[in-house]
Amino acid sequence: MQYISRLDRPLLRDRALEMIRQAIVSGDLVPGEAIRDLELAERLGLSRTPVREALSHLTEEGLVESKPHSYTRVTPIDPVAVRDALQVVQAMHGLALRLAMPLLTPDDLARMRAANARFGAALAAGDIAEALAADDDFHRVPVEVCGNFAVAATIQRYTPLVRRLEYQRFSSSCGVDSVAMHEEIVLACEQGDAELAAGLTERNWATLAAELTESADPAMQSDSIASEPPGSAE
Repeated sequence: MQYISRLDRPLLRDRALEMIRQAIVSGDLVPGEAIRDLELAERLGLSRTPVREALSHLTEEGLVESKPHSYTRVTPIDPVAVRDALQVVQAMHGLALRLAMPLLTPDDLARMRAANARFGAALAAGDIAEALAADDDFHRVPVEVCGNFAVAATIQRYTPLVRRLEYQRFSSSCGVDSVAMHEEIVLACEQGDAELAAGLTERNWATLAAELTESADPAMQSDSIASEPPGSAE
């Protein structure tokens, strides 16, 4: 068959990586939950090799942790790690906007407005997963347009740590101000004001940090310490 062929190992690994990462970020796999590669492989319809490779990558991202011959588990949410990741993501999105400004087209701005409209509609419907997906789509436009691989890779590396807490703590009220701020960012882009647009973008992420901190309970505002989960040895 012309268009169907066996997937090579990197593609299988990437598929496993994307699906397991999303399960962790969305809370389908909860913080501290034991992970068994054989069970995941069966659920994904894959062999254990690409699943193990994906878990190794997620360990580097800080979403999975393991102790040899003892356990592999979803990392507990660490507020300090989230704070550090959010600061990096905030700075990278501001840089992406500055780099993208001379390259943005009317079509790019239309994509940002369409994503913001989806964001607002999802908030109104109380659909947090769709709201966060639309927010990602909005901010992805300048990241793609700027063409800076290091910026894109850094954002991809650290955003899941932030989104994981958002899935737990984000509410419709948290995002109301972001809808208006997104529109201000687009207007600044239309005016060609890179510093204003970048500053608004950074403020948008800073506002998120404040909202997540305020909505967190006291335990979430201190370093998390978790014991090894019983019965999680591989």
